[in-house]
Amino acid sequence: MTDQVRATAAVVDFITGARLQEMPPDAVALAKRCIIDGLGVMLAGSTTEGSTILHEYVRGGDASRDAHGSTVFAREPFRAGAASAALANGASGHAMDWDDTQLSTTADRIFGLLTHPTVPPLAAALAIGERQRVSGARVLEAFLTGFEVECKISEAIHPNHYKKGFHSSGTVGTFGAMAASAKLLGLDAQATAHALSIAASLAAGIRVNFGTMTKPLHVGRAAQNGVVAAELAAKGFTGGHDGLDGPWGFFQVFSFGGGFDADRIVGRLGDPYTIVSPGVSIKPYPCGVLGHPSMDAMRALVVAHDVKPEQIAAVRLRAGSNILNPLRYRIARSELEAKFCPAFMLSAIAIRRKAGIHEFTDEFVRSAPVQEMMARVETILDAEIEARGFEKIRSRVEVDLVDGRQLAQDADERYRGGPDRPFTREELHEKFTECAALVLPPPAMAETLAMVESLEQVADVGELVRVLAGERALEGAAGGTR
Repeated sequence: MTDQVRATAAVVDFITGARLQEMPPDAVALAKRCIIDGLGVMLAGSTTEGSTILHEYVRGGDASRDAHGSTVFAREPFRAGAASAALANGASGHAMDWDDTQLSTTADRIFGLLTHPTVPPLAAALAIGERQRVSGARVLEAFLTGFEVECKISEAIHPNHYKKGFHSSGTVGTFGAMAASAKLLGLDAQATAHALSIAASLAAGIRVNFGTMTKPLHVGRAAQNGVVAAELAAKGFTGGHDGLDGPWGFFQVFSFGGGFDADRIVGRLGDPYTIVSPGVSIKPYPCGVLGHPSMDAMRALVVAHDVKPEQIAAVRLRAGSNILNPLRYRIARSELEAKFCPAFMLSAIAIRRKAGIHEFTDEFVRSAPVQEMMARVETILDAEIEARGFEKIRSRVEVDLVDGRQLAQDADERYRGGPDRPFTREELHEKFTECAALVLPPPAMAETLAMVESLEQVADVGELVRVLAGERALEGAAGGTR
């Protein structure tokens, strides 16, 4: 059997054989951190306009809003079928572009090619896990299985996948959600292989939609389609043989004929777990991660030299194409565009020395001071930075002041939130609280953190969902039923 046929079998073997008790303790500990972060951004994202529209869509088209459904998180939570709940929660998890990011290992694997790995398997595992009343330990097992499958597929596929326009979090995220769902549904090897092929046909998402409501929809659909693929396979629905392999399999078709590197996936699943090495990046800012080191560099400059906005004559961002191509908006006109606009990212830091939920709003983006500052920012494709490769986020920020001084700061490749400078437990909790405060009262936030940090001890993951949904308030409003 050649490597080109073995990838599908390797993934099926890993999914069916993965066991929480055999997973490394550091992988389990990091998984809990990712779940805390994922739940936080999911709750915050549920308040956005795009998520509100999706909630209305799901409410209008899903008849499964009963005691056996799965919870859609929102200020006013409701139940839906598992696939629909995964759609809504998955889209919310990416709505603010604040969810974590997979890291690259080699210079030919563009940083942006790789996925936002947590939300698809987490949204799927919560939707099915709540309905099936599974334990927290089983959700952890399913989440880590899906996370690993997603990351290894993303790392293995030829970079053409991303370069030519696919959004990996939407396409490859489907496999992460499918793998998590397959674990919780207890699919055998044959059914898992069918689910893999079904998922390959459902995978979608193109980069033209960056900076719009449809980018988060990619992640929501990945979670939904992963659930659909596993649930159909559980009922006997079939897919083609070797869904990842051969001339018509996922790797060839979705890489425009570039295929994949077998040695990045065959024999590598769980060896090591990607969540451990090279690790995962938890975002400090709610925007494209490719701009984060530059934002930190800008902040270092304005703080160290006490630069006021009116003192800035011009700003130059020097970077490679791996940063400048995805961050494609010259001037942002909306909060969604701002997430992919270097000029806004640096302008927000220059004006407020921070860029969080309160800066990424249409009102602030469209304000006169911000629009004027963005006009002073220039992006430059730097040949020297370009030549160093794309596995790191490299850039340089230069600021010209009106008094003639010139300031410069190289972005630190050891950026905040990455494995080299990870969030402390307190910083992670602070981010979760900032996000969750848009939906939950403080007692529920504290209870959520405690439950996730001891998730193996939770007998029924529905208890965690109840806390996240503010179940007591719902029961009081509905006379004790839901």
